[in-house]
Amino acid sequence: MMLLSSHPLFLKAIGMTKRPFFSIITTTYNRAGLLVRALDSLMAQTEIDWEAIVVNDGSTDETHQIVWSYLKKDSRMKYVFQPNQGFICGKNTGIGLARGRYLTFLDSDDAYAPTHLSTRKTILEEDPELDLLHGGVRIIGPEFVPDANDPGKNIHLSECAISGTFFIKKAAMEALERFKGNALTTDADFMIRAIKKELKIVKVDIPTYIYHRDVESSVTLDLLRNNENKIQP
Repeated sequence: MMLLSSHPLFLKAIGMTKRPFFSIITTTYNRAGLLVRALDSLMAQTEIDWEAIVVNDGSTDETHQIVWSYLKKDSRMKYVFQPNQGFICGKNTGIGLARGRYLTFLDSDDAYAPTHLSTRKTILEEDPELDLLHGGVRIIGPEFVPDANDPGKNIHLSECAISGTFFIKKAAMEALERFKGNALTTDADFMIRAIKKELKIVKVDIPTYIYHRDVESSVTLDLLRNNENKIQP
């Protein structure tokens, strides 16, 4: 992995600032056009106490130039490049660099509604004992995905844990040893391990995470076509 933690693009965003409330982790591979929608939705958040870490997982398109344009405009943005290793490794790279009290995710083909972070912050501040908050998704496109326990069967997304909606304490994430498994099972595996660890978990139904399954390169559409471990979010 070529980590740019000592690169000026990364260092310019760190500074000597206080710990942010949220760390938003986005990992991307050759999705420059879609990434703009995701990052614009982050910039439009009503909540401002956050840092964003974009992990470029070996893209060969214009991803670098796209992210650089945001780095120049907003010091809350951070950027790291690594050779292509798949989105699970990319997320774990971002987790290792995150400084926020709570970690959350924004897949590069998805988006946030403007109040996504602010509504979750209210819930988390009201219950400091809460370890993991999840749920609240608006689905655009097909609403069924392969069952992690039976890949030959499809289930509705309402029955699934969706990592894009996760808000988890940094310490709890490290205690769970980050993400594991493969592209089809990683979210379910993470939730099972969180339950076994007896984390305090709450599910909400505020549909502010916009889950785009209407593009050809959507992760879950890719999974339906070909269950491979290196599909990108």
